[in-house]
Order: sequence, then C-alpha cells, then structure tokens
Amino acid sequence: MHIFSENLALEIASYYRNLALGHGVIPKVFTLVNVQGDQYLFFIDDLRMEKEEENQFLSFIVKAHEAVAYAQGTLVIVEKNQQFIEFAVVDHDAENAIVCSAELTRDVDDKPIGLTEFDKTLVRKQGIVFGGHFDLVKISEDRLEDFESLWDEMKPKILHRQMDV
Repeated sequence: MHIFSENLALEIASYYRNLALGHGVIPKVFTLVNVQGDQYLFFIDDLRMEKEEENQFLSFIVKAHEAVAYAQGTLVIVEKNQQFIEFAVVDHDAENAIVCSAELTRDVDDKPIGLTEFDKTLVRKQGIVFGGHFDLVKISEDRLEDFESLWDEMKPKILHRQMDV
C-alpha cells in the first residue's frame, strides 16, 4: 500500500471530525493524490449529478491525474439514532482498501455532538461501493469534453495542496 493511502486515511478522519463537530455538516467527500503528492479534495454533493454520471466523473478525475490513491466518504444512516461516517481509501496497487467507520451522535436538535474514533478495516476493494474508480470506464466523447470543462472550472475553487511524502 502506498504511503499516501495511510496519510489519506488519517487526514480524512480528522477532516470529517472537524466538519461534523466543528461545523455540524457531514458532506460526501472525494479526494485523490497522485505520485507527485498533488492532492485534490471536494464535496461530491456540489456536482449535482446522477449516480452513474458521478461515478464516471470521479473515475475520469482519477485517471486524468494518474492517482495512486483516492478516498471517498459519506454519512450512513441506519436509523435516525444510529448514524455513521464512513469512508474508504483505495490504493491503485493494493487489492485491499482501508475502510473507516465512526458512529455519530446527535443532540435533540439533530446537531452532531459526538463522534467515536474511526475503526479501520482492510477490505477487498472489489467488495466496497467506492472501490471502482481505478477501473477502466467507457465515457462518450461528448461526456468526456463536459467532464474536462467541468474539472477545469472546479480546480481553482477546490482544495489543492502538496502532500508530504
């Protein structure tokens, strides 16, 4: 597993803790890192796409930046009083992904007030919902042009930084 994968797991756990407890929001998050250490992070909800198109777009970004690892996370609601923040870190060269989950506690006004530590588990990446963005995806020429334009428009507005090696 690439060093960036472990770093992504630690960073996304901290990021979600800050967003949930510090700001009261739990967005769907996507981040990737390439071999040079360039990291991009954005909220998936901002895309406003249907699931299939969203998955194609995320796969496009992973390929366009020659990602070595990516992470994707979301809020999972089992019941109103049982909610989890879950994310997966997928490494290009590993057959297992790091899947992390923490239980979220809310107060009577539905404000997040507690988050357990994230439990890490290794899971075969083919067995997880977020595990397929390294797979070859067929994208039409029209959609590819749309994705390129959208990504060019998004890049200056999203978090982009250099990860430490």
